[in-house]
Order: sequence, then C-alpha cells, then structure tokens
Amino acid sequence: MKIALFAANFGPCVDPETLVRVARAAEAAGLESVWTGEHVVLPDPQVPPSPLPPDVPILDPAVALTFVAAHTTRIRLGTGIIILPQRNPLVLAKELASLDVLSRGRLVFGIGVGYLKPEFDALNVPFDHKGARTEEYLQAMLAVWTMEKPAFRGRYFAFDGVRAEPRPVQRPHPEIVFGGHTPEAFRRAARLARGWYGFALDVEKTSLCLDGLRAACREVGRPFEDLEISVTPAPARDRPVLDRDAACRFADLGVHRLIVFSPRAVDADAVLGVVDGLERELVGKV
Repeated sequence: MKIALFAANFGPCVDPETLVRVARAAEAAGLESVWTGEHVVLPDPQVPPSPLPPDVPILDPAVALTFVAAHTTRIRLGTGIIILPQRNPLVLAKELASLDVLSRGRLVFGIGVGYLKPEFDALNVPFDHKGARTEEYLQAMLAVWTMEKPAFRGRYFAFDGVRAEPRPVQRPHPEIVFGGHTPEAFRRAARLARGWYGFALDVEKTSLCLDGLRAACREVGRPFEDLEISVTPAPARDRPVLDRDAACRFADLGVHRLIVFSPRAVDADAVLGVVDGLERELVGKV
C-alpha cells in the first residue's frame, strides 16, 4: 500500500521552513506522496457545510507543491483536490504543466466539483451544472496538453488556434484522480480517471463507496481493478497516526493509497511526529 501525507498547504505547513522540513522528512521516510486541499475563499462567518473557520490560511495547491518540488527529488505531489469548475481550464493547465515540468513529472492531478455555494458566489462562478462544467474543463485541459493542434468546443468552454508550451513531462498527461462520495462522482472516476479519492472515511463508509465504484465501473464497462483507490481515513480521536491494524482493514477492502491527515498536529514538531509515526507503523508494513 502507498502511504501519503495530507495537508501540505495549510495548518503548520503554510510556514515555508516547516513545509520544507515536512516534505523532506516525508520523502526520507519513504512516503509515496504529499497532498494539498483547496478552498480559494471560505465563508465568513463559517456556515455549514464549510469545513474550516474563515481565518484558516490555505496556500494555493500549485504554488505549495511547486515549492515542495524545489526541495525534494522523488516524492509525488497530489492535489487533493482542486475545485476545477472554479478555474479557467487553460490557466490551470498552464500552472499544472509548469509544476509537472519543474518537478520532473511528479504531479497527481486530483479534481473535485466543489460544494460550498458561498465560495462559488464570491468567485462569480455559477453553482449549477458543476459536474458538466468540470468534465468539459478537464477535456479542454487534456486537449491543450496532448493534441498536436489543440482545440476544444463545448457548451461551457471553447478554444482553438493556440498552443501552450511546455507540456507536462508525464505522457500523455499526469495521473487524474476524481474525488467525491456521490454516484455521480463514482461514475466520473470510472469514466475519466486513473483513480478515485475519498476523504475522511472510516472503513464502513469506504466499503460503501467501493460498492458504488464497482457499480459505476460495471455501468461504463470498465474493470473495477483498473481503478486506483485512495482514501484519507477519518482522523482518529485518540492518536495522531493511523495504526497498522486500521490500515490493514483499509488494505483488505482494496484501498491502494492511504493519505493520512492529523488535524491535531498543530505545529511543526507535531507534523514531523506524524511523518515519523507513518514511517514506523505503516511504510513497507501494510
């Protein structure tokens, strides 16, 4: 199983020195990847379903991961997730291609459709048809990354007669992962992605999601075994690091990557302690 670390762009890791220390420690510990989340803005005051208070600092995922790339050599760099319908797809394609080039091909492109209407409203982005626009935006990004003469024409976005160089190092394009816990999200992952990412799930909820993904794969004619499954386990209340027995229960379900998040790690030493615990308990042992 691949072991990874979540929250490389908020909490203690917004401090540059801490982020460098954590990224280097994660790489030295044998972690497969580090992952970022995204909210461009947060509702103030916090209102459901907003997951964070408005004063929580969050670095831009591409900026944070490019900074990590400059201080590491092997560890993979995951966006978990970028809210694609809030972005201009050609601008984002340029940013992520640049990250893939500068990291020598280490990007994992995790995508979500978003769920906070106040965030969409503040960005002057329509909240309706998020899924359809996400799929179009992804196709536009793939076009500019892969086509000899890039062009795309859809309902929500269109372009032609342009190029954007350099293209990503990874060919034909970086690995794509879709997040989300709905039937639509499962179908999107089955149709369009290398993998699926479930966030803050226990073993029971993960099992239910995998049942949904199996059904989605049957619906689109794809072998479920082709889909790489990544999960951030729901944080444990009594310990900062997932224990080996819990990790094995996820592995037994067919999870391929655990992206561990410990919200109790509120300073640099605590995050480094999480990395140490992952190396000691999980890396190479699950």
